[in-house]
Amino acid sequence: MDRKSFIKSSVTTIGALAFIPLVNACNNNPAKEKSTDQVSSFKETSPKPKIVRNQEGLKLNVLGDNQTIKLAGKDTNGKFTLIEELNNPGTGIPPHIHENEDEIFNVLEGEMELTVGQETTILKAGDLAFGPRGIPHSWKIIGDKKAKVILSIFPSGIEYMFEELSKLPLGPPDFKKVSEICSKYQVTFVNS
Repeated sequence: MDRKSFIKSSVTTIGALAFIPLVNACNNNPAKEKSTDQVSSFKETSPKPKIVRNQEGLKLNVLGDNQTIKLAGKDTNGKFTLIEELNNPGTGIPPHIHENEDEIFNVLEGEMELTVGQETTILKAGDLAFGPRGIPHSWKIIGDKKAKVILSIFPSGIEYMFEELSKLPLGPPDFKKVSEICSKYQVTFVNS
């Protein structure tokens, strides 16, 4: 072997040998192991893709609010709930506070009057609003036609409250019973 080839081969070998401890150190890095565990854990609990057709979903009448739960926590690994609401003018929910959930209201058709905190606004088709947890909010469908609203709730879980409320008898609600159910989910009504 000539001198030039020997030096090139030696430098390459020494460089590779110096690189091996670095590779081993990276492979033995506890943070890397944790990261790998988190990734494999995520893969094991990842939600499965789901297609929900137009007329599909769990249909509920929650105190006059016609809801179709399109995606629930069991579908999203507890990340969010997605509800389609289709209501007549006059339908509404009085001021209340969620301690655990943030909500996004996305109006697809019709008009909704939404109050979040001290601000009241009219949402029309294409408009959306964010209602953060801990801030009182209320809504009412206005105008002369039905409104279709997509309600996104983060994280999920509130759908269980809606299911309980939908089992109450039709007619004027027993507000004491409604408040008892809602309080189990850290939702409280406030005086307007």
